[in-house]
Amino acid sequence: MTVFKLKFALIYLVSTVCAFVISPAAAQTPVTFTSDQDHQNMMDQLGIKALRPGPSGDEKAPNHANYDESRANPYPNVPDPLTMNDGQKVTTPAMWWDKRRPELIEMFSKYVYGRVPNNVPKVKWTVNTVDHEMIGFTPVIAKDVEGIVDNSSSPDISVHMHMMLVLPARAKGPVPVLMMFGRAAFPYPNEPAGGDLDKINKAWESVLIQQDPSLKQVFEQHPAWQPIKATPFQFPQLNEDGGLPNPWQLVAAGWGFALFDPASVQADDGAGITRGIIGLVNKGQPRKPEDWGALRAWAWGAARGLDYLETDSAVDAKHVGIEGVSRYGKAALVTMAFDQRFAMVLVGSSGKGGATLLRRNFGEAVESLTGGEYYWMAGNFMKYGASEGTFGSMTPGDIPVDSNELIALCAPRLTFISYGIPAKGDANWLDHKGSFMATVDASRVFTLLGAKGLAVEGDYRTAQMPPANTGLLDGQLAWRQHDGGHTDAPNMKYFIEWADKKIGHTATQ
Repeated sequence: MTVFKLKFALIYLVSTVCAFVISPAAAQTPVTFTSDQDHQNMMDQLGIKALRPGPSGDEKAPNHANYDESRANPYPNVPDPLTMNDGQKVTTPAMWWDKRRPELIEMFSKYVYGRVPNNVPKVKWTVNTVDHEMIGFTPVIAKDVEGIVDNSSSPDISVHMHMMLVLPARAKGPVPVLMMFGRAAFPYPNEPAGGDLDKINKAWESVLIQQDPSLKQVFEQHPAWQPIKATPFQFPQLNEDGGLPNPWQLVAAGWGFALFDPASVQADDGAGITRGIIGLVNKGQPRKPEDWGALRAWAWGAARGLDYLETDSAVDAKHVGIEGVSRYGKAALVTMAFDQRFAMVLVGSSGKGGATLLRRNFGEAVESLTGGEYYWMAGNFMKYGASEGTFGSMTPGDIPVDSNELIALCAPRLTFISYGIPAKGDANWLDHKGSFMATVDASRVFTLLGAKGLAVEGDYRTAQMPPANTGLLDGQLAWRQHDGGHTDAPNMKYFIEWADKKIGHTATQ
């Protein structure tokens, strides 16, 4: 072999080996875990050897959750939203915006909800279908909107976000919009009627007769019968308080709404954590301890939905709100806290990880979130449920932030905390009082920023939670516990009236 051929062979060998080592396809094959395997993987990364088990929601179970108020506050002092980490007091709005708020955002990102990576791919929004519908007596325009995330970095994983935007058709100008977490679908699809329905039935008859010629005689014997009939009018299913469904109330009040499907962004389970937007950015690999969880991913998706709404001239983009119930109530509050473009939020029955104090030992526990629902949170959050680890053990008292500060991050924007009552199904598990306590303490930040908080006497330890159906709705921070179940629907009319008053909106249809 000549020297030239030897050099060429060596160059080829080295380049081939290097290509194999750095090949994205070889290095980034998506991992498929069960939830248990992903949970264990994070425990191993964190050096956690054992977690405290979460309590049972069954009050008759031996390990049932605590509902004794005398045992509810083992960590009596919650973190102060108006005290810097170095002990300096926050006394001016400038200190809040320039120093304290960024400090809180950093801690919530690192220890609780996880960080949104800097390299999240761009989203391209497309309107797939436009339908002209009626909601009650209000004509609306419904747009089926799809946000496709660039997956060129990891072609095996695709993320197609789904949102349904519904706007009053006769509005005289841009309207406020409430984005609501949930299934995205056309609310009342416009059906063919009259001559169009006759054409469809004739076509169906022809197809059926062609398929089975004996049906010709059947159609002749029943000349007035039609294979397809118009859907008869149906009265809507009323809310628990007897009110019209939320979409009816919104469009009647001159609002639009957007149904945003969080599952189209990130699956609601641990097995899906290497797929969805989290998996796409990680190229199908398991999370690191500071990576975002599903709550932060859903909030990111909602923010990208707002990106689209800002391009629609029929939307008043300065007055877009976010809403959710239960786990989506948590996500709605997280969305509002991290993205200041959202003007308002309706947080329904959110519990731990949402508006309820993490330090409270009442109902749902931090251990509930470090166990079965660990994927909602950053991996680092699991440390606070650890009974044994390379770092020792930790408790909820070690969490550097709490939900009073999460609510405070919404200030001075419109923030409505909503609950039902246990007797109707909004379980004690959610710790309504713990949310009220957090809301009361967050009120101080609203006041500092020139907004009005809750009009209550005392601090978060001593203020009395008002009875059901007694709303605290005078300020930019609002609280109301309705007498229904695990829903915010009975509070929707109060939310609309409250928000309309604060933003100066009236229906102009």
